[in-house]
Order: sequence, then structure tokens, then C-alpha cells
Amino acid sequence: MKKLKIIITISVLVFSFACSDYLDVVPDNVATIDHAFLDRTSAERYLATCYTYFPELSDPAGDPAILGSDEWWAIEDDYYNSRNQSYAGLKIKKGEQNSNSPLFNFWDGYNGGKACYRAIRDCNVFLENIRKVGGDLSEEEAARWTAEVKVLKAYYHFYMMRMYGPIPIVKENLPISSNIDEVRVYRDPFDEGIDYIVSLLDEAVPDLPLEILNVSAEDGRITKPIALALKAEILVTAASPLFNGNSDLDRLVDNRGVQLVNTTYDVSKWSRAATACKNAIDTCLLAGHQLYEFTKQTNLSDSTKLLMTLRHVVTDRWNKEIIWTEAKLSMYNYQRATTPLFFIEQFQWMPTDPYMCPTLRMAELFYTKNGVPIEEDTGFDYPNRFNTTAAPDEAKYYIQPGYETAKLNINREARFYANLAFDGAIWFGNGRYKDVGDGAANEQPWVFQTKKGQAQGKTSNIRYSLSGYWAKRTSHFESVSTSSSSNVIVRSTFPVIRLADLYLLYAEALNESMEIPNQDVYEYIDKVRERAGLNGVMESWQNASRYPSKPSTKEGMREIIQQERMIELAFEGKRFWDIRRWKTAHEWLNQPIRGLNPAGETAQELNSVRVLYTPEFSTKDYLFPIRQYNLRVNTNLIQNPYW
Repeated sequence: MKKLKIIITISVLVFSFACSDYLDVVPDNVATIDHAFLDRTSAERYLATCYTYFPELSDPAGDPAILGSDEWWAIEDDYYNSRNQSYAGLKIKKGEQNSNSPLFNFWDGYNGGKACYRAIRDCNVFLENIRKVGGDLSEEEAARWTAEVKVLKAYYHFYMMRMYGPIPIVKENLPISSNIDEVRVYRDPFDEGIDYIVSLLDEAVPDLPLEILNVSAEDGRITKPIALALKAEILVTAASPLFNGNSDLDRLVDNRGVQLVNTTYDVSKWSRAATACKNAIDTCLLAGHQLYEFTKQTNLSDSTKLLMTLRHVVTDRWNKEIIWTEAKLSMYNYQRATTPLFFIEQFQWMPTDPYMCPTLRMAELFYTKNGVPIEEDTGFDYPNRFNTTAAPDEAKYYIQPGYETAKLNINREARFYANLAFDGAIWFGNGRYKDVGDGAANEQPWVFQTKKGQAQGKTSNIRYSLSGYWAKRTSHFESVSTSSSSNVIVRSTFPVIRLADLYLLYAEALNESMEIPNQDVYEYIDKVRERAGLNGVMESWQNASRYPSKPSTKEGMREIIQQERMIELAFEGKRFWDIRRWKTAHEWLNQPIRGLNPAGETAQELNSVRVLYTPEFSTKDYLFPIRQYNLRVNTNLIQNPYW
């Protein structure tokens, strides 16, 4: 979507007990609102206003699901603390969330959070006034704009429901004459909220375009596939264990005696979600969405093409796999925070500012080359995975042949090498676009050296990897930094939902809706695995796993699908929410966060494991706290459990 300059400024109404601070649903200056809908141009500006509240999903400072995930750890140093004090995700992971001044407060818009209720208020203003626009706005265009804003309104509600559970649903703004009691709203039961935001999406779909035709002006605008994919994600979330039969939320009862979350498990929620997923998939395919394939260079080996397909699916702007992104979602800050230096001399002028690194957990998460977990593969030396050995010649597209590296880094699936760089790893890009063995040595991909004092290793107390691993997927391969103070960071969009994500949601919903998995469950997970160069689930487990019958059971497939999502969607802000809705976060987030030894000067020293931090995650951390101030001024609100 072309960036529309927003010229409408709105003052906040101070109403009695500063009610707008805890629920911004009272309209602002009526004269200003009326003026905003005098003509098509003014109304389009207000439409753009509704988009501006979209969360900063691609920025570690604006998205709790990035630095708040156990996928990442970060340097804790006075230098970074002074510059990145708004990066609240690390504090959440360290147990520093609180109810007095919550981190990532999307209820009120503080501490890294967007003001979602203000966003909903502005969406309601738009919906209530769009039909006042004069004759220069056609009926068709008014209907489309209305549909877009309904989707945004649904999303802003969903974003908060995923964080807080049941919230007050704002179907329409309160009149400016509202008294104190009318403004003191209640949290609505979770299932009622889900039904309402799904109804908004259903209303919107008929008036949305199947695809964006005017790409230069409208990329990022809402389409049918976006609305239906969002509906699928919402219903999968509602069917998941956190909100479906979770007895830990039985104390969420307000002062009316209303139970806000149904603690009785309902399998039909999964069937409803599966239907929504399939409908979304069919519509996305009809609109031309497809699994991504790297085609920017054709003179590459099949191995390098596969690596670039799996790596570049995230950073290739507006590619056909991305169902939904927002025009403003640039990965610029994400790249700068995670891209390594390529020359020791660069430390003096900082082409990037790397303080985030993947944890060792991520290195262990990806499958072996046989498509099964490393602890299950009968041919993988799991107990001795941190012992070092020389990389074999057949791994030349992934690791420098003969380079001494950990066994953990050898004989892994392609997504491991597409996502992670390590000592001896091959890095394609940063000005080098020849394949391995093609052209002069300084034209071929980089070979990473991460021991102490080496280019990608520790040369000071800042700008190095605490874990010994670097992320590839967050860096655009055409971004370039050289030793001559030249630096170009390619701005790329960030996927909110992409097709592989939707395939895996469908496989999950189907599996949970039946007693044993059927062929459709395997088909949709296998589509993702095939693109990754792996055999199907049944074949892989039968041929390589210690548990060959695992995919034949509902419980086994649940574990497989969950790991497949964590692998395929690594570093895309999905794991943070997935392990919460699965209600497995306490299993992951009470384990030590580990890394290798960046002070190591030999291969064996480097590949010794150390604990970086031991987090604590309790039941209360599954939901974000509501700010205590809001509870004081609105006594009809209740706090989330254990806060």
C-alpha cells in the first residue's frame, strides 16, 4: 500500500476518571470527525490512519514474539542497555514482567505496545462515518474500504485476546455523553469475543479483492486471502489448549459471576478451525499464492538454490508465498540486530549492530538430513553431538570440507543450514554471489570463522554471538557490508502469515479434530517437508526414527506437527505464541538457555556448552497482565490469574 500521509490529528478526550487510558472507546472531537469524512480524499486518509496502528511485528523493540522468544538471546552490556532499553522482550523472558507498568502494553499503548483500543476506536469512527462521504466515493469503493477496516478491527481485537485472553469487545464507540458507569465496561467471555471477530471477517470477505492488481499503490492492503487466513489463525488459537478446556483459567470470573473462559474442552472447535483453514488455503491458491522458490539466480547448484529458497522466503519482498504483510513492516532493525560482521576491521565503524544470537536450542531443534529429530535418528550420534570432527566433502555447499566442527552441524536438514551459520558454515550473499567451487576464492560464499579473535567471533565485549551461532534467515542476501566502510541493508517485508504457515495450521487442526490422523494430515505437512527437500512424515519415521510408529497416532502427529512449525517458521515471531497456545511454554521456558563458548580458541573449546541464563516461567505468564491502574479506575475489570 502506498504510504498515505496522515494529516488528521485527534486529541484525547479527558473523561472523568481518565477513562480513555484504560479503554479508549469514547469518540473524540465530533467536528474534527465530521470534517474527516467530507470527501473521498479525507476519508482515504482516515483509512490509512486505521492501518497505522498495526504492530511492529518485524522490530525486536515492538514485537514481544521476537526477543521474548527462547529462539534468541542477547548481549547484556551497559552499551546495549543504554541504547536498547525499549527492547522489553528480553525482560519478559527474564521474568521481569509486572502489572504496575506492563511490558508490551498493547491495552494502553505503553512500553513497546501499540494502543489497540485507540486503534479499535478509530476503526469504529471510520465504520460509523464512511457513508457520509460525498458522491466522489463510489459504492464499490466504500464497501471495500469498510471491509478492510472490519478486518483491521478484528485483528486488533485478536492481537489483544491472544495476549490477555478475554477482553472488552468494542462493537461500537460509546456516545460522547456516556456517564462513568457506562464507560466502566466488563471483559467479554472469550468464546463470545471469538465469534464476534470472526463475524466481522465473514462480513468483510465478499467486498474484498481476491488479489491486489495495482501493486505499486496498494500492496499491503487487505484481500480475501488475508481475511480468511486470519480467520483460520484465530479459530486455531481458540481451539488450542490455552483457551479450550484450560482449568487454570477457572478463576477468571467477574463480579457479575460470569465465567470468562469455558474450561470444558470442545473438540468441535478444531473441526471449525480445520474448515476455516481449508477455505483459506483454497482461496489463497485461487489468488495465485504458492510455496516460494528462489529464482533470482539460475546458475547455482541445486543445493544452494534449496538453501536460498528456504532462507529467502522471509526476506523476498511481496513474494507469492506471503499471504499477508504490511507495507511498513521493514526488517531493517531485525537485520541490524542479528547480521554478523564480515571483517574484523568493521568493528571500528559498525555496519551492523549485532547483539542478538540464536540459542543452542535452535541448533538442536532442526531435523537430521533424514527428516527426524536428532535425538530420534538411529544414525545420528546424539550423545556425542558436541564432539568435533572434520566436515565431509559431500557437505561442501553447507560447510567448508575438512573444517573441524561439531558433529551437531553435520548431516542436518537443509533448513538448518538455511537458518543458521556456525564455525565453518557457508554464507551465500553479502556481495558474493558465486556458488561453491565457481569463480575466484573471493567470489565464492563466505566461510564463517567464529573462534575468539576471528572475523565472526568474539573480538570485544560487544557485537559477537554469545551462543556461537548466527541467524541467516533474518538477513537479506543482497545486503552488503564491506571492509571499506560501505554498507547497504536491503529493506524487506516481514510475513504476518504465509502459505506454509497455513498448511501447518490445517494439518494441526485436522489432526486434533479426529481420533487418528488421516491422509490429509500427512499431505499438508508433507507439502512443507517436500519443499524443504525431505521425504514425507511416514517414510521418514519408518526409515530413520527410533519410534517408527509415531506418525500413526494423534499424539505422535501432534508432536511432529508442533516441531515442524517451530522449524519451518523459525525466527518469524510464531514460536512465542505457539508454545503458549499449546500450553507447553512451561516445558520450554524453564529450561536453561544455552550456547557454545565464544572465548574458545580451538574447535573443541568453542564447542563446549555453557548456560547463558536459566529463566523461570509460571502459570501466570501464559497471559499478559492488565495494568493495575486500569483495575483501579474500572472496578468491573478483573486481573488475569496469579498477577
